[in-house]
Amino acid sequence: MATLLHIDSSVFPGEASASRAVTEVFRTHWQKRHPDGTVVHHDLAARPVPHITAESHTAGFADPASHTPGQAAAFAERVRLIEELEQADAVLIGAPMYNYSIPSTLKAWLDNVILMGRTAGESPSAQGTPVTVVASRGGSYAPGTPRESFEYVQNYLAAVLGGGLGLDVDFIVPELTMAPHNPAMAELVPLFEASRDRALEEAARKAERLAERSAA
Repeated sequence: MATLLHIDSSVFPGEASASRAVTEVFRTHWQKRHPDGTVVHHDLAARPVPHITAESHTAGFADPASHTPGQAAAFAERVRLIEELEQADAVLIGAPMYNYSIPSTLKAWLDNVILMGRTAGESPSAQGTPVTVVASRGGSYAPGTPRESFEYVQNYLAAVLGGGLGLDVDFIVPELTMAPHNPAMAELVPLFEASRDRALEEAARKAERLAERSAA
């Protein structure tokens, strides 16, 4: 039975969030192909995971038999999140751009699941797992745009998820999402609509392709 690990980090609920609108399409199409599959969903805005503490960090480098009660409790939460990643057949992440970077809640999840010698290092335990990142943003940071140099979301997540965890990373990028709400961007609304429609189509197509891959 296939498992999809679905992580949303937008602070906005439902259709008010550009990234959630796309992850929902992906999830729906994936479930159509896997009606008996399992979806593990983390809404990090509604239920944030704990930020890394000294105890949860040091516990990752110590013999479990030597853990203090505080280390044991903190590390148990990390292990739970790590096992969800390791057991997933596919991963879906909603990663809107906030102040040129990812939401702090998503960074907290990453800090928990990155464990040297297990999920990171020479033989990452989830290596090769496909991960689709919906990297929405209010403007455009594409190559050739004035703010190209401010693109830290895709660059960072490609390095961490791909280079660090060994995952097979793919991006869907809905951009110009502020155009319908900012009068100064009114002329960009058609470009926003085209980007939104393209992202929704990509989500459906990639979900079905990954569903077929995991079924095989």
